[in-house]
Amino acid sequence: MDDMYNNDQNSQYQNNQYQNTQYDNTSYQQGSVQQQLQYQYQGPQTELEEPVTMGEWMISLLIMLIPCANIVMMFVWAFSSKEKKSKSNFFKAALIYGAIVIVLEVIFFMVLGASFASIGNSYYY
Repeated sequence: MDDMYNNDQNSQYQNNQYQNTQYDNTSYQQGSVQQQLQYQYQGPQTELEEPVTMGEWMISLLIMLIPCANIVMMFVWAFSSKEKKSKSNFFKAALIYGAIVIVLEVIFFMVLGASFASIGNSYYY
């Protein structure tokens, strides 16, 4: 009876040993694949830029409340090479939206002026 018990334990030990070896090989293979993938990727190595702080945004928005200075500063921040890229992109987008609004306002007032002119001319005849 003891021999049968010992044989069962030995076979279980051998099975566990086989499973452990198989697991170790799998983890080793996964590790080597990860290393290969890590070394294969040689994309652009860019350093991340420091984000614009909340204090810088608060100062920027405070300056945007000052008439005439806000337009000048929008151009300075948009096209300055010293400014952070995110802040520069924000003000470039703001200038583009501002230009779109100005063009739409000019078109609107031209149409409005033409309609008032046609109404005014009809009263004289």
